[in-house]
Amino acid sequence: QLQACGGGLVQHGGSLRLSCLASGWTFSTYSMAWFRQVPGKEREFVSGISSSGGSTLYSDSVKGRFTISRGNAKNTVYLQMNSLKPEDTAVYYCAIRFDLSVRNTEYSYWGQGTLVTVSS
Repeated sequence: QLQACGGGLVQHGGSLRLSCLASGWTFSTYSMAWFRQVPGKEREFVSGISSSGGSTLYSDSVKGRFTISRGNAKNTVYLQMNSLKPEDTAVYYCAIRFDLSVRNTEYSYWGQGTLVTVSS
């Protein structure tokens, strides 16, 4: 089970920190990723982190503003989002997979999503 939380309403330029707790997994052996989706559009890759935390990936649209991290002792992955823009408004989903991928079709397990709304 994946439980995402931390979404909310924030002003343009503000910050939020998302968390995703993974239960029932040998967490430290899996890569984790964050995706986001707006109505009518495909779920898009935001950021991912390898099982050890040694490798991270970011989409061009969030690079330099978002930071992904993980706490293997807490079975949790985080997404620190700074300098938020209205175009970051979306439902954010965490996902787990053995190998890190940027393709949403390669993930079978998803959290329930948490809504981030950035006002202009």
